[in-house]
Amino acid sequence: MTSNIINNDLIKKDPVFGQLSFDGHEQIVFCNDEDTGLKAIIGIHNTVLGPALGGTRMWTYQSEWHALNDVLRLSRGMTYKSAITGLNLGGGKAVIIGDAKTQKNDALMRKFGEFVNSMSGRYITAEDVGMETRDMDIIREVTPHVTGISESNGGSGNPSPVTAFGVYMGMKAAVKHKFGSDSLDGKKILVQGVGHVGETLVKLVSDEGAQVIINDINENRLEELSKKYNMNVILGNDIYNLDLDIYAPCALGASINDDTIHQLNTKVIAGAANNQLADEVKHGRILKEKGIAYAPDFLINAGGIINVYGELEGYSKEESLKKTENIYNTTLEIFKLSEKENITTHRAAFNIAQKRIDNRKKEKNS
Repeated sequence: MTSNIINNDLIKKDPVFGQLSFDGHEQIVFCNDEDTGLKAIIGIHNTVLGPALGGTRMWTYQSEWHALNDVLRLSRGMTYKSAITGLNLGGGKAVIIGDAKTQKNDALMRKFGEFVNSMSGRYITAEDVGMETRDMDIIREVTPHVTGISESNGGSGNPSPVTAFGVYMGMKAAVKHKFGSDSLDGKKILVQGVGHVGETLVKLVSDEGAQVIINDINENRLEELSKKYNMNVILGNDIYNLDLDIYAPCALGASINDDTIHQLNTKVIAGAANNQLADEVKHGRILKEKGIAYAPDFLINAGGIINVYGELEGYSKEESLKKTENIYNTTLEIFKLSEKENITTHRAAFNIAQKRIDNRKKEKNS
């Protein structure tokens, strides 16, 4: 078991690490274990507001560089997600390089948990893509620094339903801003990515009368949900020029990029995926120019972290849902601030989150 740590001073000195992803990160830990085959990266972006909490993602990355870039973007997003939601948490994330279906096992999870434990609480892990509540229970065997464990073991369980509820609240607020009413009845919605969060979102919006189209790389999953909810399916990537009311990206990030943004034919974007804008500044500006109401992802997908934060603070599922429901009001405030200051919604949300971090830093230094 070996780990390598990169601190931010080293990053600044190396011209290779000149991209936005390295944005003031406090610590990057590379985790390797020959016996289990574990290859993982833990990123801690900021701990001003509290310990860095963020899920672990297991994915078959094209390269270690892609994995590193992902963990950097994700951990940074967690900082602002916690800040704008009012949680006393910092931003962190972890990725395990590998196929969750074929390479994940209990020994791998325990070894990863040992790495988490070695960080002495600076990083608290939870569930993300490719991980399940059961995995968190196994990690819990070797470290207390994990949330999202099963309810039978005293935890809050799978955070996906609460994440989806928060996205639903944010979506309704964006629709209210764009159309004057927050009703989704009759709205044409494309949900891209129908994993745990995506499926719950599909149910919520279809129950309200929305016309839902689903898209996913897993065709078996699409067939299953199409039969379950009696809805339309679209295969492949030729989806961005569809005539929509709402585009809900719920898969991996950067689906709004140089190749797709000019194809978009939607009035609202509100989904669960992290880092939906490949370039936050440029693509946020283009969406504003196109008149597309973009609900910032790190705001509306915060239900999951609110849910697992309840484990740390000891509040109930009902209170978690109440706090998540407030995403509706915060999203409306973001749209109002965007219009008032003539800035993108992403920038408006970012500014509020950054102000809270800056204020806490001043308090600590005074």
